[in-house]
Amino acid sequence: MKEKMIQFLNSKKFILISFLLISIAFAVPSIIYMFQNGTILHFNEWYKFCLNDSNRVEQTIIYLVILTLLTILYFLIIKNRDKLFKNNKQMYLYIAIIALIFAIVVPFISSDVFYYLGIGRIDSEYGQNPYYVTIKDFVESNSVDLEKDTVLAAGYENYWANTTVVYGPVWTFICKIVAGITFGNIDVALFTLKLINILIHIINCYLIYKLTGKRIFVLLYGLNPYMFIDGIANVHNDIYVICFMLTALYFLVKKKKIVISILFLALATAIKYFAILLLPFFIIYYFQDKKPSERLKKCLIYGILFMAMVAITYCFYIQDMQVLSGIMTQQEKFAKSFYIIIMEYFDIPDLCPNINGTLLGVFVIIYFFTCISLLYKKHIKFGEEMRKCEYFLIAFLFLLITNFQTWYIMWLFPLLKWQKKEVIQLIIQISLISQFANMVFLINGEGWRNGTPFTFFMLLGVCLCFIFREIIKSQKRRKRCLKLL
Repeated sequence: MKEKMIQFLNSKKFILISFLLISIAFAVPSIIYMFQNGTILHFNEWYKFCLNDSNRVEQTIIYLVILTLLTILYFLIIKNRDKLFKNNKQMYLYIAIIALIFAIVVPFISSDVFYYLGIGRIDSEYGQNPYYVTIKDFVESNSVDLEKDTVLAAGYENYWANTTVVYGPVWTFICKIVAGITFGNIDVALFTLKLINILIHIINCYLIYKLTGKRIFVLLYGLNPYMFIDGIANVHNDIYVICFMLTALYFLVKKKKIVISILFLALATAIKYFAILLLPFFIIYYFQDKKPSERLKKCLIYGILFMAMVAITYCFYIQDMQVLSGIMTQQEKFAKSFYIIIMEYFDIPDLCPNINGTLLGVFVIIYFFTCISLLYKKHIKFGEEMRKCEYFLIAFLFLLITNFQTWYIMWLFPLLKWQKKEVIQLIIQISLISQFANMVFLINGEGWRNGTPFTFFMLLGVCLCFIFREIIKSQKRRKRCLKLL
């Protein structure tokens, strides 16, 4: 018996079983909460991991222990991937099972999903245009029975209830469908949306494999604890943006169909506008055999087609340019970025907006001249251009966005395949560090000032990763030198 136990502990299956069991442990507090309360309605303990009476420090320690174990096992699975999964079906099935476990987890780090469903509800059930009417205004101006319509009730209690839609119309339409078919029940609506997110997650895994042909990229994305927490447990819509971006890449690279590729890029942009940054690179790459003047002409033609596709999605909601006001609201907020540190330590009026404006100007100039140089480039290598795109996305994410959130890091995953090894490692590390950095909020609760220690923790984590990487490199160089001697 003892020998069998030792063999099992040394077996590769032990890694998969352990990851499964630790994932279940992550879901246990949410299961207890649902048994005790019977509904997610009125849950307002954001940034509180264990949903019981234990204090925040204890809960944070439990969270960190479980997350650490998941992270270690995640890297072990990646290292032993070929031995753990005999075929792709086994890999997809395992990812789906873990995702289903995380679907049980209450969205404890973000309440945005209730805002999503709330705007979908006033649109589907009450015929209101959520780009012009807020959840709060509608509820307070009408006699709505919130006890029956718990989807709207949860939206009304949300932080964003007094804000019009802050996302593009494709996402609003998805929310409308989900909120409409779940008959005003918040528990049904939440789990339905989570099931859809799981489906999208598996589709993303499949598209990544079709683009790369390597399991490692599927697992780097598909089994990442970060992705399960922010994409499945907290139900963020960035996972849909990834799906549309990956589909656009698939039709561009594998099928050579530029119109369909631009269509999916337009759908991604009609959720979150950053995806437009890829457009010139897509068009110029596709028409790389043309002369610079012809490339420019194609950029104008297909650029107009792209804008028309995005504009069509807005036709269902637009009355005037106020339709964009909610989208700009997010950029006016400051949270979890280096801007929050500047605000706290430098009491200078308009300093952050001025820095942001300056960085935006520099970004636009560099981006513009990069696209111009691409027009005149004789030999275009897609991987090289996608590396440039990734650098622009990284700069946009960490330098231009004032209201940074951890789930935005998902934007960097679609182009992962074309990045250098060091960049891939850094992106994976940052995604995981962001979840460890959330311990600041788990201990202290929500509050914009907590963004300062969060950002410091992120920076510290990245610096430590660089230091460890250099130590490992120096050790490898030393071993090579010793072998030569």
